[in-house]
Amino acid sequence: MSERIIRSLFEGRLKTWATARALPLQIAYEDVAFTPPADGATYLRAFLLPANTTSEDLEGKHTAYRGVFQVSVVTKAGIGRGAAESVADEIAALFPNNQGLTKTTFTVYVRSPMATASPQQGDTTTTLPLSFTYRADTN
Repeated sequence: MSERIIRSLFEGRLKTWATARALPLQIAYEDVAFTPPADGATYLRAFLLPANTTSEDLEGKHTAYRGVFQVSVVTKAGIGRGAAESVADEIAALFPNNQGLTKTTFTVYVRSPMATASPQQGDTTTTLPLSFTYRADTN
């Protein structure tokens, strides 16, 4: 399924960047066991949110994969938003609008600028959700 390829392209790019930073960031992936850092260090949560797959031709050969890729920046509560917003800026630069990522002959495109949603504050952490839409077409 092409969602698997899309996920691997986005998560792979995110992981390469996160591990290469001066202060590397851990990433919690969907349906993978994860223990948040005990010291309260910043970490990321990655989600692929596919939309309905469509076809835009009468023959049914075309397939359009659309959806949202979300990365949440999780920081210690009560430290302000500066750290999370700095990481958000780096992630936005990592996935610019109209960027294509390719695996063999399959290409997925970032189709919107990175958007930031309202932070969600918990007892011990604050989560800043970031997201962009994507699209991939096959024939």
